[in-house]
This record gives sequence, structure tokens and C-alpha cells, in this order.
Amino acid sequence: MNSTELSEFLLWKSEQYEHPNFIETDPISIPHHYSRKEDIEIIGLIVATIAWGNRKSIIQSGKRLIDIFGESPLDFVMHFRENTPLTFVHRTFSREDLRFFLMALQAIYEQGALESCFWKASNEPFSARIVNFRTAMLAATSTPGHKVHRHLSNPLANSACKRLNMFLRWMVRSSAKGVDFGLWKGIDASELRVPLDVHTGNTARSLGILQRKQNDWKSSEALFNYCSKVHPQDPGSIDFALFGLGAFEKF
Repeated sequence: MNSTELSEFLLWKSEQYEHPNFIETDPISIPHHYSRKEDIEIIGLIVATIAWGNRKSIIQSGKRLIDIFGESPLDFVMHFRENTPLTFVHRTFSREDLRFFLMALQAIYEQGALESCFWKASNEPFSARIVNFRTAMLAATSTPGHKVHRHLSNPLANSACKRLNMFLRWMVRSSAKGVDFGLWKGIDASELRVPLDVHTGNTARSLGILQRKQNDWKSSEALFNYCSKVHPQDPGSIDFALFGLGAFEKF
């Protein structure tokens, strides 16, 4: 394929996979259980944070979070106390990690909105959004975080920040097609990075889009630069094509 054909192919595949049928087998199915903005944000952030490994396992853990949070994750967070018993674990994400997230989110919502943690100055790069959120989470509570920082990716350490980029896609991209939520208006869809993981990385390399072998922030930025040329207003949409080709078509 030449460059024009490849762009058209990716846009076609993005249209194919951005469909409500996609939801059932994806972690985004968990926040779709809720309708209030804050409820979606809270469970969406935590599900995105634990979204590595087998997707069925992630979804099962997400359903356990629904059982814990009940009808309103926001109400659960705002009434949560540090000594509230918790029984939750997903791989290396422990109940103490969940406790830290809940206490940090409580402090953030007491002061304002979760979206505001991702704001940046106009002269700052996109990575500042993630760095500012990470800083806000770590500073929001005095609860000992143990090793919780490992669950808060840092682009300054060259992490691809796959899970936080996925969460931002969920929150920012339009809900018109019934998949993402379009809840946050302070971030433009044109800024969004494709969540870079094994599937998207391998597919991008197979197509000649990505040359770097590492799935890191530098590769994420290189992929963003390409996707911005394919779809300048919505580069994050190419995630559906790259992930779908890799995960479902074993491209």
C-alpha cells in the first residue's frame, strides 16, 4: 500500500471497530454501567489503571469494582474512610493501592474536578497533562502510597502511559458512536495519543508506521505524529484500527 491507501485503510478499520459491538469485550464496558459524569470518571480511571494483561480478567476485576462501589462510585469515594475494609486485588494492584486511589480521588473531588488535574498551560507539551495529574494524585492525600507510583505512569520517565492515554480517550472523544464518552471539553480530541501497547505497537510496526522497537513515550509521540496526519482532528480514533487489527485479526 502507498501512503494514501494506508491512510484510507486505517480510517476504514477505525470506522469498523468503533462500534458498540466493541464494548462488550473491552474494559470500557465497565464505566458504561454508569451514566453520571463523576461515576464514569472514577471507575473509568481505576479500570484503565488495572488494564494490562488478559482483557477477560480485567473485565472481571472491573465487575468486582462495580460490586464494591454500588450504584455510585462518587458517593462511595466521598464517604470512604481510610479504615474502610477493602477486598480487592488485580495482579500487582492491591487493596492498598485501591485505598490510596480512593483517598486521593476524595481529596481531588473535595477541591474541584478530576478533569482539572489534567489541565496544562498553553505553552506546555501534552505530556504535562499526565505529569500534572500524577502530581495531583500523589499530593492529594497523606495516606502512605507504598509503591502506588508504579500505577501512575510518568512520561518524563519515558513511559508510554498507555493506560492513562486510554482513559483520556474514553473521557474526551465524542460519544456519537456510542463507545467513548465525550465528557471532558477542556481537552481537544486533536491532542489525544493512541494508547500504545503490544497490539497497537506490533500492528504499527507491521504497517511501517512505527520504526522504534520500544513501546515508550518517544514511540507514542512518533505514532501520534503519524496519526495526526491521517486524521488531524481525531488522531486517537486510529487506536480502533491498530488495536482491532492486532487483537482481533492477528495482523
